[in-house]
Amino acid sequence: MYEDIEKVLFDEEDISRAADDMASCINNDYRGCRPVIIGVLKGSFIFLADLVRRLEIDFMVDFIKASSYGGNTESSGKVKITSDISVDIRGRDVIIVEDILDTGYTLSYITEYLKGFSPHSVKICTLFDKPGRRTVPIKPDYAGIVIDDMFIVGYGLDYNEKYRGMPYVGVPKTQSNKTKE
Repeated sequence: MYEDIEKVLFDEEDISRAADDMASCINNDYRGCRPVIIGVLKGSFIFLADLVRRLEIDFMVDFIKASSYGGNTESSGKVKITSDISVDIRGRDVIIVEDILDTGYTLSYITEYLKGFSPHSVKICTLFDKPGRRTVPIKPDYAGIVIDDMFIVGYGLDYNEKYRGMPYVGVPKTQSNKTKE
């Protein structure tokens, strides 16, 4: 189905282990609490669904849609929120769930934006962390898999709305010349 994937980097078992580990940490950290889990659309939806099914705590789910990529593989550095949250987070614990933390522009912007609603706390949970690309000072509170500087797709991550449905994460052949390993 995806002949244009050069190589698979993380299979379903790798991703499942990462989700298990992060859910365990969140369960421990929020026992007795009811956090609001805010998924960053579109990329986080598959990971978020798998993550929340592993949670043993009570929680609420909402979504925010933001982008700094457009149709490119590099962040523009200009973040735009195109769909806002609908839950009142004032005084609440918030966990932002993202597919990948790359330059940090988008998550930094969203974090500061959400802090404007006066939540009790804001933490970041990301399936993939790419610290080598960070251009703003932001760190995830929960990170599944740390990766090198490479463009990846699958399991919600896309390139021009393609590859989101792959059950694994890989490098597309069209991007292999941009991959730094």
